[in-house]
Amino acid sequence: MKFVRRGGLGLYQGDLNRKVCVAPMLDWTDRHERSFLRMISHHTVLYTEMITTGALLHGKDPERFLRFNAREHPVALQLGGSDPEAIARCAGMAADYGYDEVNLNVGCPSDRVQKGRFGACLMAEPELVAESVAAMAQSGLPATVKTRIGIDDQDSYEFLHAFVDRLGKAGCKTLIVHARKAWLEGLSPKQNREIPPLRYDVVYQIKQDFPELEIILNGGVQDLGAAEEHMTRVDGVMIGREAYQNPYVLAEVDQRFYGEGIVKTREEIVEELTIYAAEQVAEGVPVKSITRHVLGLFNGLPGARAWRRSLSQNAFKPGATEQVIKNAYADFLEAGEARQVA
Repeated sequence: MKFVRRGGLGLYQGDLNRKVCVAPMLDWTDRHERSFLRMISHHTVLYTEMITTGALLHGKDPERFLRFNAREHPVALQLGGSDPEAIARCAGMAADYGYDEVNLNVGCPSDRVQKGRFGACLMAEPELVAESVAAMAQSGLPATVKTRIGIDDQDSYEFLHAFVDRLGKAGCKTLIVHARKAWLEGLSPKQNREIPPLRYDVVYQIKQDFPELEIILNGGVQDLGAAEEHMTRVDGVMIGREAYQNPYVLAEVDQRFYGEGIVKTREEIVEELTIYAAEQVAEGVPVKSITRHVLGLFNGLPGARAWRRSLSQNAFKPGATEQVIKNAYADFLEAGEARQVA
C-alpha cells in the first residue's frame, strides 16, 4: 500500500481498494471508532459520519469534524449538502486534511436531512447531484456517491438506471448503493433500514449495465461469507451496523480479501486499544469517548457481558483512564473461566 504526503496533515493514498468498507454511521463512526476498527483491519476503507457543509463552513470548530489520526488511512470524508459551491469548498478542505476520498450522501432519509435538502431526497434531482460530483472532483480526491435504489414511488429500474448514467457522465467512477429504496415520509431512518426489502438483484443489474463503474453494495451484509458471495457480482461491499456491534467480523478481512496481514487475536487488539486510550487520555479525551465503541469486541464469547458491564460502569467515573480497559479485560477473563468451570 503506497502513501504519499498531501498537504500538512495525514497521508494520501492513490488508488483505493474498496473491496470491504465500513459505512458512515451518524454518532458512531467518529475518529475513535475508526481508530479502533483500524486495529482490527489495515485495509478496510473507513468513512466518517456524515458531516454537513454548513458545519464545516459556518460552524465554530470545523477542526472537530475534520481531525483524524494518520493511523486511520484509508479514510473517506462523507459530506451532506446540495450547494455545489459549498461542496467544492468542503471537498477542498478534505484534500487539505489528507482524506483519501470525498463522498456525497444521497441516501439518508431523515426529516432533518430532507429539510436541509440533502440525503436521499437528492435522488429526485440528478442534475444537482451531477453538479455536486463535478464540484467534489475539483479537490483532486476520488468523488463518490452513496445512494439508495430509489425513493418513494420513484423506484423503477429505469429511474435508477438514468440516475446512475447521469452520475457516470459527470465523472463519478464509484457508486455505493444501499440495496433498499427509501420512503421519505412515513418511515423513520431506523425503519428505512429494515422495512423496504433488500433488492440485491437491482444492484447486480446496475453493475452489469455499467461495467466501467465501481459498484459497492451496501445493506444487510453481516458476515464475510456473504460479502464474498456478493463480490462475484459487484466490486465490493460496505458493512454497516454489524461492523459496529460485532467489530471482530473484520478480523479476517485483510487475509481473505487483500491477501496479506495476520488475523489479530482479541487480546492483541485490547493491548493496542489500551495504548491508544492512554495516548488520548493524555491529550484530555475522556476514556468513555473510546470505550463506548468497543462494547461488542467479545460478542458471542463467554465473559462478553462482564466486559460490557465493566466498561459501562467504570468508564464514566471521574478520573477514569485506560486502566478501565485493562480491568474490563480481566473481568472478561475471570467471567469466562467461571463459566467454563460451571
